Amino acid sequence: MACRGFIIKWGKTEFYRSPNTFSRCSRLNPYQQQRSGFRREAKRTDPRKGNVNKQQTKTSPPEAGTPGPPPPPKVRRPRLFRPLMFTVGFAGCSFGGAAILQYETLKARVQTAKDGEELEKLVMGSQDMAYWHDWWNQLSSFQRQLLLLVSMVDDFWRSLTEGQRTATGIIVVNAAVLCCWRIPAMQRTMIKYFTSNPASKTQCLPMILSSFSHYSIIHMVANMYVLWTFSSGIVSLLGKEQFLAVYLSAGVISTMVSYVCKTASGRFYPSLGASGAVMAVLAAVCMKVPEAKLGIIFLPMVTFTAGNALKALVAIDSAGLILGWRLFDHAAHLGGALFGVWYVAYGHKLIWRRREPLVKLWHELRSKGGKGSRPGGGPEVR
Repeated sequence: MACRGFIIKWGKTEFYRSPNTFSRCSRLNPYQQQRSGFRREAKRTDPRKGNVNKQQTKTSPPEAGTPGPPPPPKVRRPRLFRPLMFTVGFAGCSFGGAAILQYETLKARVQTAKDGEELEKLVMGSQDMAYWHDWWNQLSSFQRQLLLLVSMVDDFWRSLTEGQRTATGIIVVNAAVLCCWRIPAMQRTMIKYFTSNPASKTQCLPMILSSFSHYSIIHMVANMYVLWTFSSGIVSLLGKEQFLAVYLSAGVISTMVSYVCKTASGRFYPSLGASGAVMAVLAAVCMKVPEAKLGIIFLPMVTFTAGNALKALVAIDSAGLILGWRLFDHAAHLGGALFGVWYVAYGHKLIWRRREPLVKLWHELRSKGGKGSRPGGGPEVR
């Protein structure tokens, strides 16, 4: 007890002035010294030096050997050379494939027309209505209902325009991808390949796959409604094959513009949706027919011209890109709209009208592979 009282009495005068000096009794009981030291630190009050100590504690740099706060991680800007090459190559392959598809479609139509005429002559010459009446009576009730259902679907499909049929295929693909987003086991795959982000390791393939990807049902319905509305007009202007080439190329080009803007601003976040490709279709129709009257589905009394609608959309997306709005990918919208305007004004002449050498080359390859198109194969299509 005497030793403890001596430590407490001596600590009041000497302990704080010389913290490195210890008494002999402290060696005998180190736990007592540690407990007394912490207790006196808590009771220490100095009104004159308290503010100074607090300021020094706030502003003093960390001592040697004390780890400071970790530095912020450096985000390396992604390289966009591979996405650029993928954009150019994919757009070229899209238009080349569309030219070959148009050739094959025309060739198949000619062959189908000839086969149809021969089949009609054969049926009319060999069978009569009594044969088909007997055949119908031999069917069961379920088979008759199934045939009627198929006939109704066929009549509905034939009532659609060529543009609406083409848009139906695109809508089915988007709906299938939307269902895949609802499968928990596919979440990693969907995020990796169906969302576009320049900072991701997979840069090229998501540029086209994200154009068919929607996570929200409202987002998909809005895009597909606009596509359905303008599909008849764009296909009547360009044709089914050229429309598909423009749609696919617009999806990749709009994603490339989004990559460039994200890399320049340093804001890396994933994007998805067909808005860029749909904006290209809308801009192409509005550029080709600027005086057409458009309206809003919920406000049918409000009408405006297609040219004014295009200007308003471009202005909104430009403001969103400059002000940094992140509700939509405004860079992709602008990229798609500008590509649609450029293609109608210049791209059709520069790309589609120069497809004849490629079609001739394909025709020669088909003729050699089929041992001649006219003598042994199908008809020649010019």
